[in-house]
Amino acid sequence: MILNIILIILVLVAVFFGIRVVINKNKNEVVEEQFEKDTQTYTLERMTEYVKRRIDEITKVNLYDIGLSEEELKRRKKKKYELKKALKGCTYGDVNDKKYIKEIIYDLLFQEYGVNETNISHAIPFDTPSLLIAQDKFDILIYMYKKEFGYEALTQLIKKYNLAVLKYISGETKPTYVITEEEISNIYTEENLQLTLEDKLNVIVQRIYQHYKGYSSIDEVRDMNIDGVSGGVSGLPESFLSQVAQTDGDYLTQIAERKVPRACDAIWIFFQGKSIRLAFLSFKTEAELKRVCQNIYKYNNPGQLSDTNGFKINEMKDGSRVVVVRPSFSETWAFFVRKFDVQRATLEQLITIPGKEDTIELLKYLVKGARIIALTGEQGSGKTTMLMGMIENIYETMNIRVQETAFELHLRKIYPTRNILSFRETDTISGQMGLDVQKKTDGSVNIIGEVATDPVAAWMIQAAQVASKFTLFTHHAKTFPNLVMALRNSLLKTGMFNNEKTAEEQVVGVLNFNIHLVKDFKGRRYIERVTECIPVEDKNDYSFEYKKENTLEGKIDKFMDNATKYFTKVTNKELYKYVNVLEYRDGEYVITNKISNANLLEMRNNMDEIDTENFLKFVERHWGAKTASEIKID
Repeated sequence: MILNIILIILVLVAVFFGIRVVINKNKNEVVEEQFEKDTQTYTLERMTEYVKRRIDEITKVNLYDIGLSEEELKRRKKKKYELKKALKGCTYGDVNDKKYIKEIIYDLLFQEYGVNETNISHAIPFDTPSLLIAQDKFDILIYMYKKEFGYEALTQLIKKYNLAVLKYISGETKPTYVITEEEISNIYTEENLQLTLEDKLNVIVQRIYQHYKGYSSIDEVRDMNIDGVSGGVSGLPESFLSQVAQTDGDYLTQIAERKVPRACDAIWIFFQGKSIRLAFLSFKTEAELKRVCQNIYKYNNPGQLSDTNGFKINEMKDGSRVVVVRPSFSETWAFFVRKFDVQRATLEQLITIPGKEDTIELLKYLVKGARIIALTGEQGSGKTTMLMGMIENIYETMNIRVQETAFELHLRKIYPTRNILSFRETDTISGQMGLDVQKKTDGSVNIIGEVATDPVAAWMIQAAQVASKFTLFTHHAKTFPNLVMALRNSLLKTGMFNNEKTAEEQVVGVLNFNIHLVKDFKGRRYIERVTECIPVEDKNDYSFEYKKENTLEGKIDKFMDNATKYFTKVTNKELYKYVNVLEYRDGEYVITNKISNANLLEMRNNMDEIDTENFLKFVERHWGAKTASEIKID
């Protein structure tokens, strides 16, 4: 009896364990099958395809066929219209439309696609840092920093970890500005970020958005408060790769292993005067770089970028300037986005070097005194930003007219109550034609964003003489004589004059001051000098002593003296002098030479009573009470 009971128990135990093994086996198979399904379903590619298909369905559905109530029909039509509008606007750089589309994508993934804490890591391995690529880590860092700092996220990241410094990288013999994969990995490890499901999903949403409607790997970077971003400007173009394939197999292998960067790997930012290469980011393929180039310039329908029209200059919806080029005009597809932070464009924020107080005062008085000023310097030296800062000091009663190649100053954003109108060149309206129109728009001040062509330079001289109270403009001249020479040559080329001296007289008779800006090797931007142009008066200093001579020889000698003076003036006539009123010396601004009395008096005549009083004190402090009394008018 006992033996039977023991046998029954053993049989039951065996059956139990057998069933358990079968269940565990089936369970493991189900788990493995589910894991395999998740691995295939919850990838970035699959989710991107799903998002594209669902948004396409939402925008193309015929609402009248669904049988909705009138109220529901209106609501759905409004939502459909908003979605279509946002889909179009987000490709122009509108951050609000971008936010709306990302919210739609978030809802589709979370509510419909079934993304959860378990399967989200199949898209990006958030829980296994060793499997994250550099772009994954950067996307996570930017997202977390953006939660705290907004559009200052990239600036804060660069400053915190001192990334904008010269460094040596492997294979290079000279230092360069670059942010490497290793630096991003080290930062990610040091930050030790803890992500919630919402954080992870938002990172996924951004990655999907940037390949769907955004600007690929630079999408978030472009939105940041930096000076600019460009792509396709380094590395090997595709045309070169095909040539190498026929001649050098080893070199092609190095390219395939990413040891030699391609054009589509080239992403650069312009940060506080420094061009920094983001070596950890890439467009991956030439086709993706081409897609970004074809979309980034489309705001306000500027025309088609084609092989016959190989470049486009335009602005984006947020006011950024964008230049796009393509083959065969350029060796590869490339774009340049320049951003202008209008909120920071004040002299007090731009001029921070010791001696700043006197420098700021001087620039303010030059503008209030209605002086014609040329801002010169190389590209990226801060001419446009400085121009924006100076405009603040133009009297409110003066109407401002602006002529630009592409809208950059956006003065009405800063001064919405002032009388300001900007013009720009188009395919059918040249800069010369635009400037001609300005004559008839009751403008007091002409601002020319860049004197880049001969007709514009010629018109600027004309306008400064008769068409406006004063003019501000930018130019790329390196020295003051070069500036005068360039403007003189423009007058000659346009046929307005055919005598060099006469053309030069017109230039120096108009130009009052030149503010020259410099960007040094370390990326610092500052005013190198403020130069005054002083026209030289041609005095009639001929002698009549020959009348007193009694002999022919004496008369001839005196006549030859006058003839010598005449030929000296004709052949080597000095039309102007120039002096530096302010200079940058040993790390500080120093006011040096005195402004000529003629300019001081004109400046004083153009100021109101309060500014006149302060200006006289400024003159007395730097150039003495005698000078102040000479220009004082009771």
